[in-house]
Amino acid sequence: MKKSLYFFQNGMLRRKENSLYFEGESMKRFFPVEDINDIFIFGEVEVNKKLLEFISQKNIILHFFNHYGYYTGSYYPREHLNAGLVILKQAEHYLNPDQRLLLAKKFVTGSIAQMSRVLKYYRNRVKENAEHIAQSIEGLEENIKKVKGIQTIDELLAIEGHSRENYYTNFDVIIQNQDFPFEKRSARPPLNRLNAMISFGNTILYTTALSEIYKTFLDPRIGYLHSTNYRRFTLNLDVAEIFKPILVDRTIFSLINKRKIQKKDFAKQMEGILLNQEGQKKFIQELDERMKTTVEHRHLGKSVSYRRLIRLELYKLQKHFLGEKEYEPYKSLW
Repeated sequence: MKKSLYFFQNGMLRRKENSLYFEGESMKRFFPVEDINDIFIFGEVEVNKKLLEFISQKNIILHFFNHYGYYTGSYYPREHLNAGLVILKQAEHYLNPDQRLLLAKKFVTGSIAQMSRVLKYYRNRVKENAEHIAQSIEGLEENIKKVKGIQTIDELLAIEGHSRENYYTNFDVIIQNQDFPFEKRSARPPLNRLNAMISFGNTILYTTALSEIYKTFLDPRIGYLHSTNYRRFTLNLDVAEIFKPILVDRTIFSLINKRKIQKKDFAKQMEGILLNQEGQKKFIQELDERMKTTVEHRHLGKSVSYRRLIRLELYKLQKHFLGEKEYEPYKSLW
């Protein structure tokens, strides 16, 4: 399986023969290019044209983040899978209001169903307030039914927002750690440690989904729940909605409940709270391991990684655009 590279040190990244070479403050290392899926840069890393040409040939995306862990942009190489018909159909599904709404509903129902699945998992493991979790599950499943009658994207976004608010009320019940209260959702900037983890994890998942889109015939600029506008990429945001509960949120619960991440892994910045570099490393290590975890795929009859599931989700969208099979979002079995 190809892997993602994460660079937190300052240094330079270069091509040396048929490998990547990183020279940093305390590390000098070669990386075989055939083993690399994508690259995430958090430190002050110098790159040059020769490197960009090389990773373009190898179809590797380069993602950049600033000092605070915020996504700043990607070096998105020239598309290597040319399929004008797929992109044309993808655009047609956006321009047709009924087809766009259908897909947006699929993303929202998929997202809410995953929230419900996560709560069901913890309902059987939390001794106190299990009744509150049960009530939230009931509310989420009721919202899934309501989605069918929704007529506009704005209404759909509203019910998705209400569902997430309902879902978030269970975080304190699941975590039960005074150092990580939820309080309320805050993003830019996050106002507490838990929100800092949610924002950071979502950002990493968005860029991972973008990397997977690059390996398909799809255009990442055409989304359905998230409007296609002046924002560069939107389809990755749509697809990530389905996987945030089972990848990002489960990672957060694991890190806190196993005490792998603590108060010392955060810093107050820009009137908010953010993960410091050590905290970012711990989070990425845990999330990366989770993405490599395999689960049984009911249709393929074999085990696949969570990261592979993201790619399979995109293949299902391609079939939907081409009229081969209606898209149905992934549903976790556990």
